Amino acid sequence: MSDSRVTPGSTPPAFVSPEPPGSDDVSAGLSAQEAERLAAQEARRRRRSEYPPAPEPLPVPVPDNHTHLDARAYRIDVSVADALDTANAVGVPGVVQVGCDVESSRFAVEAAAADPRVLAAVAIHPNDAAPLAEAGGLDAAIAEIDALAAHERVRAVGETGLDYFRTGEEGHGAQRASFEAHLDIAVRRGKAVQIHDRDAHHDVVEVLRAAPRLPEHVVFHCFSGDAELARICNDNGWYMSFAGTVTFKNSTGLHAALAIADPELVLVETDAPYLTPHPYRGRPNAAYMIPYTVRFMAEHLGRDLAELCSVLAGNTRRVYGEF
Repeated sequence: MSDSRVTPGSTPPAFVSPEPPGSDDVSAGLSAQEAERLAAQEARRRRRSEYPPAPEPLPVPVPDNHTHLDARAYRIDVSVADALDTANAVGVPGVVQVGCDVESSRFAVEAAAADPRVLAAVAIHPNDAAPLAEAGGLDAAIAEIDALAAHERVRAVGETGLDYFRTGEEGHGAQRASFEAHLDIAVRRGKAVQIHDRDAHHDVVEVLRAAPRLPEHVVFHCFSGDAELARICNDNGWYMSFAGTVTFKNSTGLHAALAIADPELVLVETDAPYLTPHPYRGRPNAAYMIPYTVRFMAEHLGRDLAELCSVLAGNTRRVYGEF
């Protein structure tokens, strides 16, 4: 795909939804009013499934430090190369492809080995820890992650951590054991760690503080804390990676956290295909959407856009190394 085909204000060609196959007119036999209502519903559904238009390119390239290229949104099947070409065209030079289980972690390693614009992170997602433990497979899965983490193109262990939103109290012990094991892998392998922290701020911090050793670089992926957690991160030198959620009007806690976060500890991500930034919330996300979030951050902080881009890019290199 040629970069010249990515036009700001238009959905990139690789991300355009295919037309649905022809079918019988489902409005046949309906009243005009019902047919109009049905057509409006279908238009809204299709609109929600459409990828947003490409943004204006960033003045200084900034990588996406957390994405899921293997997660397909709706009917779109975009190749890794096309996704990266599209991102490159708007100033996103590379991505950290993140695994959530053994299969997706293998995909991350393979993608990073095949394309120099991709780095990999590997892990068992916290919500998978309890089911795996119950089935007797958690130790084997973590051992596989340990082996994958030895690859040179793997620069982080993650996403690992604690999720109390989707996993009940009965699964918290398995999550914690998995989190601690992943931290140990990151230390031994000399990798950063990407933390998934949902409704578990206190316990995540507790695990980090209790660990005998921590990786040199600790990243709170999709940072969801408030100013209090931001201060804790500042004090400990932990990185805060902001996703599209920071652009939401009701994200007042995130806005406060961003305002006081040490600029040298701030990163940016998409977590694509999820968490699409305003004004496209609810539609599928992709690495090419990073500029929307970065521009919001610059406006919120009252900083020059190019200056902020340079800081974000430098922070990303410091955590993950060169692509």
